[in-house]
Amino acid sequence: MATIPGELAYLVQTNVVAHVSLIEADGSVVTHVMWVDYDGEHLLTSSPTTSYKSRALRARPQVAVSVVDPGDPWRRLSISGRVTDIRDDEGLAFINLLSRRYVGAAYPRPGAREIFVITLDRVRAFAGRR
Repeated sequence: MATIPGELAYLVQTNVVAHVSLIEADGSVVTHVMWVDYDGEHLLTSSPTTSYKSRALRARPQVAVSVVDPGDPWRRLSISGRVTDIRDDEGLAFINLLSRRYVGAAYPRPGAREIFVITLDRVRAFAGRR
C-alpha cells in the first residue's frame, strides 16, 4: 500500500480541498471538489447516503484524487486508489469534523451520511521546485 510523504500530509489534513475523480456508469470520468481527511493510512471522504457519488463509489470504487497547495501549486499530490470500506457517519461526527476544519462551523445540512475509506494504491508526490 502506498503512503503520503509526511512533508505533504498537510495537504490532506488541513483545509485544502481535493479533486476526487470517479467513474460514471457510462465509463466517463467526473471530478468533484470534496473535503478529505487522512488517517496516516487511508484517505477519508463523505457523502449523503442517497447521493449520486455514493451510488457511483459503490458500483465503481476506483478513484483518483488530486490536491494542490494553494500557496505553491508545485507542491501537490496525485493519488490513485479504491474505496475499500464504507462506514456510517454516526451522529455526523466525521462531516462535522471536516466542516469545522474547512469552514469553521458545524455542518449545516442534516441527513444520513457515510464515510468512504480509500486505500491508496499509488501516490505521486511533488514537493515543489527548489
